[in-house]
Amino acid sequence: MFDRRARRTVPVLALLLAGIAPVAHAAQPKESSPVTEYEPADSLEGNFLAAYIAGAARDTAAAATFYREAVKADPRNAELLERAFISLLADGALPDAFRAAERMTARDGANGLANLALGVRQIKAGQWSAARQNFARSGRGAAADLTATLLTAWAFAGAGDGKKALETVGRLRGERYYNTFRDYHAGLIASVVGDQAEAERRLKAAYEADRNTLRVVDAYARQQAGMGRTDVAIQVYSDFETLMPRHPIVRDALDKLRNGKPLGRIVGNAQEGAGEVLYGLGSAGSTQGDELPAVIYLRLALYLAPEHGLARLTLADLLDRMKQPERANETYAQIPASSPLKLNADIQIGLNLEQMGKGEEALAHLDAAMKAHPDDIDVITALGNVQRSRKKYLEAAETYTRAIGLIGDRPIQNYWTTFYFRGTAYERAKQWPKAEADLKKALELVPANQPAAKAQVLNYLGYSWVDQKINIDEAFKLLKQAADLSPRDGMIIDSLGWAYYRLGRWDDAVRELEKAVELKPGDPTINDHLGDAYWRAGRRLEGKFQWQHAKDLNPEPDDLVQINEKLKSGLPDTEKPTATAENPPAPVAAPHNAQNPELPKGAPQPNEPPGAADKKSGG
Repeated sequence: MFDRRARRTVPVLALLLAGIAPVAHAAQPKESSPVTEYEPADSLEGNFLAAYIAGAARDTAAAATFYREAVKADPRNAELLERAFISLLADGALPDAFRAAERMTARDGANGLANLALGVRQIKAGQWSAARQNFARSGRGAAADLTATLLTAWAFAGAGDGKKALETVGRLRGERYYNTFRDYHAGLIASVVGDQAEAERRLKAAYEADRNTLRVVDAYARQQAGMGRTDVAIQVYSDFETLMPRHPIVRDALDKLRNGKPLGRIVGNAQEGAGEVLYGLGSAGSTQGDELPAVIYLRLALYLAPEHGLARLTLADLLDRMKQPERANETYAQIPASSPLKLNADIQIGLNLEQMGKGEEALAHLDAAMKAHPDDIDVITALGNVQRSRKKYLEAAETYTRAIGLIGDRPIQNYWTTFYFRGTAYERAKQWPKAEADLKKALELVPANQPAAKAQVLNYLGYSWVDQKINIDEAFKLLKQAADLSPRDGMIIDSLGWAYYRLGRWDDAVRELEKAVELKPGDPTINDHLGDAYWRAGRRLEGKFQWQHAKDLNPEPDDLVQINEKLKSGLPDTEKPTATAENPPAPVAAPHNAQNPELPKGAPQPNEPPGAADKKSGG
């Protein structure tokens, strides 16, 4: 993808949509009007309010339904029509969106987004000249020019005018990331129109400029393989693997090359090429927080290239991040069975089923995937993760052990997360010696360039030592290092505060735990910890208030029992804190459970599908 590696957002739709209130996120890709799942209101005002609320809740299916009804009641309202058009695009109801675009351009021929959408429809219909005319009216400014220029170039290619197509791409000048887009698409266009020498020159230029982007690497390697330079293609993929190991597209390509099988091109025709433009822009926005533009780009990309696995995976990941796991799963399920990304999609479906409270379905789904791919470490690890989430800790540890047994001669550093998760499973199963060994191994293996992940391992090991009142001095070093690496992680700051609490340093504990609550106010464990610290610091009324707040936040059943007892009787005065050379004994509360062993948001997750994070998806 052209996302973080581009270093900048390409906010074309953000410019086109300036001044329009955002509508909700998207549902699964579809090319026909969806079946209405919502009962329309009885009035224009009711439908508009329902649509507005649905948009704020990021429910584009509802927003599209209610805006559609509102437009029926007030068809002359231009602003209402535009809001409906955007919601229909975001929801993937493209036929309805195209009809709305026709009405909009009839009123305002300069509406950029409407012209863009109609141009995309004309590309799919092979109406190349009409598409170019629409793209010429699709907006002004650097970002809009980038989109219009590349799509226009592909429209020329579709009409068989390769020379004009390459001349059009050549107009892109200035920004560094323009150069990557320019050479990448020029190379793809040259390949489609049959100019292999130019294709090699331009794709090589893109590759030399950016060897960290999967789509560039994949396109160049495939071009070289197509010219019979299998050794060069293998080297290109192998170099990428050293930077981003285990990517399924790279593994699949290398397997095919080493077995003498052809790869084919990334883009086979002009329609797919235009889809590639939209995918690249959508994936850029997906990592920059431009959710609405990203969804619309990806919808249009899949309209032109429905077999584009990375586009569908990126859209599903956006839905995941928007906390729409059911719709995300519908999108993951549409990854073609022939795609090397299919297993990654199946893994994420299983993990989402667990998030949706369908634990048994998740276990059955991942168990079936594991049986179909018995040597795949990722799917086995995913099954272990769900087992651990279901508190089947010993089963999870056994599953992780199976995954670790498959590492063989693979680089062991790539599997540090498996050791980490097995360690957390052993810790929860009260097999601390095994847990400690795995956590230390994970800390040894975790890459230095992943500070958030390293902080989480440091936190888990350090917190576990503190909770067991062992290795206190070393635990403090680990927790302080973790806090330095992730100073905005409330769970880690909580661990440091709880370490101070264990030592009877109440004021220090209160200071850190207040920070932790501010960072993560909805966590019952942190609020409970702060209540304990307040009580010990002599601030008993505040302590009881904090315990009550923790109780209201739905704590674990065992914790709830302890909280209720503290609300009734306070803390006992008979227990002693952990003593060190610097800290005399003092009263302390009963031990709390270890912190949640999940990796922090943004850290590399062991079973994230490509497209969820820039360095993992490449594209």
